[in-house]
Amino acid sequence: MQSIFSSPNPLLFGTGASKSTGEKLRELGCKKVLVVYDAGIKATGLADRIINSINDAGIATVTYDGVQADPPDWSVNEAGELGIREQVDGVVGVGGGSSLDTAKGAKMLQTNPPPINKYFGREGVVTVPSVPLIVIPTTAGTGSECTPGGVITDTVNNIKTNIAGVGCAVTLGIVDPELTLGLPPSVTASTGMDALCHAVESYTSMRANSFCQLTGKEAFTLVGKYLVRAFENGADLEAREGMMLAATLGGISMSGPLCHLAHDIGKVLGGKFHIPHGNGCASCLPQVMQIDAAAVPEKVKEITIALGGTVRENATPEEIGTAAYETILSLMKKLKLPGLRDFGAKHGFTKDDLLDVVPENVVMMQEGLVKLFGQGTSPVPATKELIATIVSRAWDEN
Repeated sequence: MQSIFSSPNPLLFGTGASKSTGEKLRELGCKKVLVVYDAGIKATGLADRIINSINDAGIATVTYDGVQADPPDWSVNEAGELGIREQVDGVVGVGGGSSLDTAKGAKMLQTNPPPINKYFGREGVVTVPSVPLIVIPTTAGTGSECTPGGVITDTVNNIKTNIAGVGCAVTLGIVDPELTLGLPPSVTASTGMDALCHAVESYTSMRANSFCQLTGKEAFTLVGKYLVRAFENGADLEAREGMMLAATLGGISMSGPLCHLAHDIGKVLGGKFHIPHGNGCASCLPQVMQIDAAAVPEKVKEITIALGGTVRENATPEEIGTAAYETILSLMKKLKLPGLRDFGAKHGFTKDDLLDVVPENVVMMQEGLVKLFGQGTSPVPATKELIATIVSRAWDEN
């Protein structure tokens, strides 16, 4: 099989790297930039740290602090239109995946006329290059600093969809582990499981290539070593650095092979039921990895061992699947992650509500990939019956 390797945008990685934001914008020739973040980042003071760095470099700032979770199209349009009115010549995104994806959309709209909805999906309008974009993650999960697109909620159809292309391309990612030191344990857990999902599902994807074997394996190995440490002690800088690297490598790893069933389920759970993305991805990961073992047992065995599980040398695929299931479920319990039933009680939906929506949408995603690439990404055939079984088991077991 032929493989296409795509290098991500440049990355500046290291503790304290965010202090160089203003300097890097000046090198890009920016005079006035739009800074995009949410209310939580504003409250922590992290936004002010970045803005001060920018202002100290002699660059003016316009701020948009209205980022929403699972960024809706209207919020992206707001941010983009603010930049247009203010005639900015650069965009900076600060925060988790929602802030970075909103910033990507805002960048796109500076040279590609609003609304953002025109550019949804792989059949969206072709975009033209736009102003420089620097993204600065403050969580260790999405890997959005090195992925070639963004995820936006289409509020007309109530689904998550994609934007991609040169119009929203990242110019520079600044990855500063120091910015994650104040993350609450629950966010550390959720975003860390997002990074894990990217790593293991790109590694087991039908589109996996030798490049992602390197980046994906290193990413899930780092998660196995550092996620629980970061969860238990948020001030552990070594653990924070390890998780930031895991998230970045996971983002690089999935850029070509993409993810599959657990991530697809997570996207539907976020778009339809407003479950945070990392929690949604984690919710069915034990069951998905157990099922994947029938198709890619050696890869699932490697993942299980890297996450602290035990697998005997001549284990059968069924035994490997059971070990993977138990290992990932144990990790989730250590991280005190809520399950689907917990979210159902909180948001007022039932197992039947999930079964009415999730299987059909996940199968549609995989069928779309078959049309686009000639094959889906799941190592096992994605049928409605299989997805229903995964979701039903996750509701009962996790």
